[in-house]
Amino acid sequence: MISHDHNFKNMILDFPKETLEWILPDIPAKMGEIRSVEFVRQEPKKRRLSDAHLSLDMPILFTFDQRQVLLWLVEFQEDKNRFSIYKLLRYVTDLLEQYPEALVIPTVLFTERIKWRTDVKRELKSEWGGRQWLHFEYVLLKLFDHNARDYYNHSNPVVKILMPRMNYAPEERLEVIRQAYRGLFELTVPMMFDKYVDFIDVYAGIREDEREAIFREITEQEDTVMLAQYIRDKGFQEGELKGGRIFLERLLTRRFGSLPDWGRDQLVGATLDQLDRWAERALEADSIQAVLAE
Repeated sequence: MISHDHNFKNMILDFPKETLEWILPDIPAKMGEIRSVEFVRQEPKKRRLSDAHLSLDMPILFTFDQRQVLLWLVEFQEDKNRFSIYKLLRYVTDLLEQYPEALVIPTVLFTERIKWRTDVKRELKSEWGGRQWLHFEYVLLKLFDHNARDYYNHSNPVVKILMPRMNYAPEERLEVIRQAYRGLFELTVPMMFDKYVDFIDVYAGIREDEREAIFREITEQEDTVMLAQYIRDKGFQEGELKGGRIFLERLLTRRFGSLPDWGRDQLVGATLDQLDRWAERALEADSIQAVLAE
């Protein structure tokens, strides 16, 4: 099973510009067109990020005409009391040393759906005698501070994926999920929708007994009619694929004995056209290799 961290990393990899536009809208507005995007594979010096209880770090280097901006995004899923601004600062100094000309902007995204009684420490200062020796702060994004309904018509796919972690009343839950589906479907291509709709389910913690109600809501609302049809077609296609794989596996096993692992892997990744083509070959071929050759 793909981990939550893996999904979150993929989301940032697939939508870096949208991430920047959501978190720091003033940056692209003032610096103009993004010339390039690079994902920094930096290892903190003699430290492990997991030791700091920072669930995920994703440094993204944006190059504009004027200068470079290094957005360091950290997702924090745990109890906020485990968060340490001091450890955050140590990682930021590593990035500053590595990219001395870039504007480094540390950003912490808190995704836990809970109201805070006390805030986390937001800045560090050290000053005396009219001189400031240190000033450090970071961008703090707490999803639960945002009302999901305010983002129903937002045009950013990253926001749509994260909407289930925002604030909403219990009776709004199904509508929030429906709006997240709708936005992702309208703002991305089908491949991206298929890739991240499950992530919305994970963030929403959808129970099996809720799925039918959610699909009914999608079907009944006019603005998600096309989405409902896509889901039906996708389900039918997946049903056909599953049936085709089962049929071909039985046919190949009957003719050639148990399938090797590589053969099973090819069946799992096959399209309907491939399955049809292989089924025809299986009637006359003298080996599994001949059947599955491409």
